[in-house]
Amino acid sequence: MNQLILGIILSLLPVIELRGGLPVALNYAVNNNFPVWLAFSTVIIANVAVIFFLFLFLDFLHKSFMNINIYKRTFNFFLERARKKAKKVEKNMAIYGFLALTLFVAVPLPITGAWTGTLIAWILGLERKKSILSISLGVLIAGFLVLLAYFGIANLLGLL
Repeated sequence: MNQLILGIILSLLPVIELRGGLPVALNYAVNNNFPVWLAFSTVIIANVAVIFFLFLFLDFLHKSFMNINIYKRTFNFFLERARKKAKKVEKNMAIYGFLALTLFVAVPLPITGAWTGTLIAWILGLERKKSILSISLGVLIAGFLVLLAYFGIANLLGLL
């Protein structure tokens, strides 16, 4: 399988996301005289596309499951608790919430990517446009950090 396609597929998966997909795509680009910027951009776009899909999926799934009493009670219980905690810091949330979401997604570690950022924004009921922008910016920052790490490590190991 083409490593670029594998990198794109990995960037779409939860937990692995960009942190696993981008090095694979960059490795392909470096070894096959493929433009690094194109491999980078493709993986970033694929990871950002997950945000839109996930918001739609969560809305649809939630709406469908709300007909099941145990889901409805359990979800409302946890949602109410999360939103009560968010209400306590609502003033700061308006100012720092989206910055915090961006920084959370920007940390290039497993479970801090677009999937988790989207889930957090959806559960807290954050404004969609701002959330999408914040998460996308976080993905871009994480992408640059992974890019720098890839070339730094590859250079240290003499692979470039």
